[in-house]
Amino acid sequence: MSIVKRKRYCIETRTGSLVLGERTLVMGILNVTPDSFSDAGRHGSLNTAVQHAMDMIVAGADVIDVGGESTRPGAEPVPLDVEIERTLPVVQAIRKSSDIPISIDTTKAEVARQALEAGADIINDVSALRFDPAMVHVAQSFRAPVILMHMKGTPRTMQQNPVYASLFSEIIMYLEERIQFATGHGIPRDQIIVDPGIGFGKTVLQNLKLVRNLEAFQCLDRPILLGASRKSFIGSILHLPAEEREWGNAVVHAVGIASGTHMIRVHDVEGARQVTHMADAICMDEHLF
Repeated sequence: MSIVKRKRYCIETRTGSLVLGERTLVMGILNVTPDSFSDAGRHGSLNTAVQHAMDMIVAGADVIDVGGESTRPGAEPVPLDVEIERTLPVVQAIRKSSDIPISIDTTKAEVARQALEAGADIINDVSALRFDPAMVHVAQSFRAPVILMHMKGTPRTMQQNPVYASLFSEIIMYLEERIQFATGHGIPRDQIIVDPGIGFGKTVLQNLKLVRNLEAFQCLDRPILLGASRKSFIGSILHLPAEEREWGNAVVHAVGIASGTHMIRVHDVEGARQVTHMADAICMDEHLF
């Protein structure tokens, strides 16, 4: 594979500009759920969740992504009040201690609204504004950037024999349709990030093909987020549990950077920063060291 040159983008958040393309940005995952596939219950209390966020900030995270509902394959939906109870105090506490951009990982408009009021900046919606009709209006009213992800089906059904007539064409068409939906409801195109949805309704081989060919999504003219950290396709190849997949993550992230991703969503920020720094040094004409 060849090294892909990335286009530079600038996303405006309430805490400042987020520049994508000059170097690979790192989004740190903060799951405040008891049933996450990778770190179930580890950050369930407010103190441990906030401390983990601070640790990721010190390690070099560019964005903290807070989620209160697992989207692992087969996951059951979480009631609205439970998701708010899990996420809102964490967002509030992080914002009191830091001006780092915070994304709220949710498909529920009311969760997004309260998180944005509490200091979050970005909506990370794995349904690409499909599951809750009010989500697009929340994003528009707060002028919040949105991350639109491709998913085949729902978290409960997405891994039940995912079949594509044309993998890249179908994902690109889906994402462009969701972009058009968002812009048609007042969200500027330049405030949108796209995510091909690694592990969300894809086989192991399909995930591998996506990682090494992310440049295909440049036709959307939006920055690309790669969310592959510790996912099951890595475990299927290495035969390792989630917490032992960091070397596999490193390879996936390095290849993803070479094929054009702008930001990686990760559990291990410190390790990811080393990977992005080295991969950027190899891939970029103007080195950052």
